[in-house]
Amino acid sequence: MLERVITETDNYAPYLLSQGIRFGDLLFISGQAGAGDNGKIVEGGFRAQGEQAFANLRRALEAGGSSLKDVIKVTIFVTDMGQFAEVVELRRKFFSEPYPADTIAEVRALYDPAAMIEIEAIAAVRV
Repeated sequence: MLERVITETDNYAPYLLSQGIRFGDLLFISGQAGAGDNGKIVEGGFRAQGEQAFANLRRALEAGGSSLKDVIKVTIFVTDMGQFAEVVELRRKFFSEPYPADTIAEVRALYDPAAMIEIEAIAAVRV
């Protein structure tokens, strides 16, 4: 059975998608960008957006009954692969061993022209 994950605030509602979907013991989290509770991309550059994106990811995971330590696979989209070292530092800060499987890809643009990073994840839900 599919179970929708909802967070407060839910900046995704206007776009007709779920923050995440839980299916059994797996949790699929939609891409989390560096947007604050007001839905606007935070100021302060790539690192500030990355910190916010990981905070948003944590919130969505916890709303679905999981956590950052239970992430199995993560996909990180960036608009500038020149930020790769920052991505590694963010991973070091928010993940621990065993580190999740990972794909990092440069994309031309994200949903908001100001967005520089977006993170999606698949996680285990410990019952």
